[in-house]
Amino acid sequence: MFNWMKTAILMAGIMALFGVVGSVIGGRQGMLMALAFGAVGNFFAYWFSDKMVLRMYNAQEVDETSAPQFYNMIKDLAARAELPMPRVYLIEEDAPNAFATGRNPEHAAVAATTGILRVLNERELRGVMAHELTHVKHRDILISTISATMAGAISALANFAMFFGGRDENGRPANPVATIAVALLAPLAAMLIQMAISRAREFEADRGGAEISGDPRALASALDKIHRYAQGIPLEATERHPETAQMMIMNPLSGGGLRGLFSTHPATEERVQRLLAMAGARG
Repeated sequence: MFNWMKTAILMAGIMALFGVVGSVIGGRQGMLMALAFGAVGNFFAYWFSDKMVLRMYNAQEVDETSAPQFYNMIKDLAARAELPMPRVYLIEEDAPNAFATGRNPEHAAVAATTGILRVLNERELRGVMAHELTHVKHRDILISTISATMAGAISALANFAMFFGGRDENGRPANPVATIAVALLAPLAAMLIQMAISRAREFEADRGGAEISGDPRALASALDKIHRYAQGIPLEATERHPETAQMMIMNPLSGGGLRGLFSTHPATEERVQRLLAMAGARG
């Protein structure tokens, strides 16, 4: 129930941003049109955004024949988590990372880069993929996928306002200062909405992944290793689509400034410490 409440709040926040940007572009009529566009966008994101995200990353579906070891690992972890078998994808990228997507456990997919398969050992990789399956089990993937898709749409609408200006409800040019302010602040507000629900979600997925894999130390080791390796290897698709960064197990964005300040992920050190404490409590 709480996850559905988070989804509803997220959608309401995204819709409000659409309305604000739309009112700057075209006054009351523009606001209504933007809200209608937002409603259609939310519906589209619910049904199709998983396919869009996988296409952004040029993810290729694999099975027992094309990637037997990785596929069977996911199959075993899904059974341990009492989940339906998700679709399994590989992304041809050197940067080590992974994510889950889909609207519910019955229509879920997990994806990992070929880089993460090379960097991590089997125990560490099991911990990472158990983390992603926890997102599936908690239905976090619906929130992540919709927020990623809609944040990108808001950025596009804000860019339109920036370059083509706005109109009030009488068709006169809008205040250029207000137009620029909204164009700059709307994407930032969309990012803040993502942040508000992302950090706690990652801690919970770490805990759940450690429980499913039965190996908190391996997941802690994986997070530390991904953090160190990923710093020098950009994930090109995420650089082109930064709104999808919060879906990853580790923030892959290379830029500093606002990107570093408004990270959608908790500090790796704190995540590792919590997992090690969990391992210590287990003895």
